[in-house]
Amino acid sequence: MAVVSKKIPAPDRIRIRTALLSVSDKTGITELAQALIEQGVKLLSTGGTHKAIAAAGLAVTDVSEVTGFPEIMDGRVKTLHPTVHGGLLAIRDDAEHVAAMKEHGIEGIDLAVINLYPFEEVRAAGGDYPTTVENIDIGGPAMIRASAKNHAYVTTVTDPSDYPALIEALRSNDGQTVYAFRQKLAAKAYARTAAYDTAISNWFAEALDIEIPRYRTIGGVLKEEMRYGENPHQSAGFYVTGENRPGVATAKLLQGKQLSYNNINDTDGAFELIAEFSPEKAPACAIIKHANPCGVATGPSLKDAYLRALACDSTSAFGGIIAVNQLLDAETAEEIVKLFTEVIIAPEVSDEAQAIIAAKKNLRLLVTGGLPDPRSRGLTAKTVSGGLLVQTRDNGMVEDIDLRVVTKRAPTPTELEDMKFAFKVAKHVKSNAVVYAKNGQTAGIGAGQMSRIDSARIAGIKAEEAAKAMGWAEPMTKGSAVASEAFFPFADGLLSAIAAGATAVIQPGGSMRDDEVIAAADEHGVAMVFTGMRHFRH
Repeated sequence: MAVVSKKIPAPDRIRIRTALLSVSDKTGITELAQALIEQGVKLLSTGGTHKAIAAAGLAVTDVSEVTGFPEIMDGRVKTLHPTVHGGLLAIRDDAEHVAAMKEHGIEGIDLAVINLYPFEEVRAAGGDYPTTVENIDIGGPAMIRASAKNHAYVTTVTDPSDYPALIEALRSNDGQTVYAFRQKLAAKAYARTAAYDTAISNWFAEALDIEIPRYRTIGGVLKEEMRYGENPHQSAGFYVTGENRPGVATAKLLQGKQLSYNNINDTDGAFELIAEFSPEKAPACAIIKHANPCGVATGPSLKDAYLRALACDSTSAFGGIIAVNQLLDAETAEEIVKLFTEVIIAPEVSDEAQAIIAAKKNLRLLVTGGLPDPRSRGLTAKTVSGGLLVQTRDNGMVEDIDLRVVTKRAPTPTELEDMKFAFKVAKHVKSNAVVYAKNGQTAGIGAGQMSRIDSARIAGIKAEEAAKAMGWAEPMTKGSAVASEAFFPFADGLLSAIAAGATAVIQPGGSMRDDEVIAAADEHGVAMVFTGMRHFRH
């Protein structure tokens, strides 16, 4: 049964007389305490916060003196007390509440400055199970929720970045806060506890291998407000979830203007793709445009890998995103800056390369410190009207699959390597996807078409255009391997690939017409393998 409000109007201005400070992150806390004392505010505090404020020579009362009860159980129990929560929750204009405060000796608390145990940081650092559990805050969220609920009378601050605004508000309003200010801070407080509980619940699901929990939330902290979303009329923000995974969310921006919504989306796709290629095996480069690769290649050097990736579709590469799988060196940087590029993302960058890129002031350079593990699970999410689609990351790797030869002719060792290369790339191409590859280099990419045969045709056309642009005698699809991220439903898509020059095919299989497709491959002397694993990407 819902609780009925007494509909007591909220006052606009509330004077801060008593403040409760209980923070895990001590950033700026003594400066805030000093500013509050200057406004005549009485300070209450707990544990380490009390020690920090007292050590600065400031007058502060330990909460245990107010509750008459000491901290116990390693600090697990210290603020879970009626004196504290009564002081936070009391409606000061309700006669019954005022009478209860007087009867039980409860003083009102007008300001709650609280931040939480560093659960997210401990989780991201890979803390063991007992340590992670111990960093689940209980008293902090309870006080935040209590004070935020009573924002008509209590100001709730959960983020050190809001301390300057609080100090300015008090100085500008003779030690008072206005209702609109308290409302905004209350909204932020509930978002904070929601994100905190989200991190905890998702950690439990991971730790206990609960793949599809009954309740699922996605939470994050605003990293930056974007100028706009996919289009100028859409607002957007970039939130980080705290996942300990090298990538665009955790990368350091060494130079360049602010990343746009589309930059971030495309850069994430580029880096996830390039992580498929181990730097120990060969340097690799991927060039992304509008969330799809327009060229991917390995090479004897990173410079060669870049030039080979560029050759696949140098037209589409203009204004693209470039990802590399190892340290970005000066030679590669010199080639990259010859073409207009939006973003470069790399695990590391040499000082010489950074100096070369610095000449292009608007070119964003991101360094991640490592590559994401393509085999790790993690979660991806997509909103739909009234709902949220959540799944584990597509961590299927072609190296982990037992490939099944289904044609009369088995692939040669070279064809097999090209097949695997093409299938790795196809995994990161929007469906329907068809990718031709030859000698560790994409030859043509067909992405996002409504029919697979159109994807095969477009990839072939792209290969022909690349050959003309590069002055090659024939397109690289001649003698190539072709990958389809899902099965060929009919033989026509396969025949189109064969017409483009493919001699080997890798696909998941599983179509009702597999026999027809296999027969077409046999008729043309083409080798084909089934993976049994598809990589739809929508």
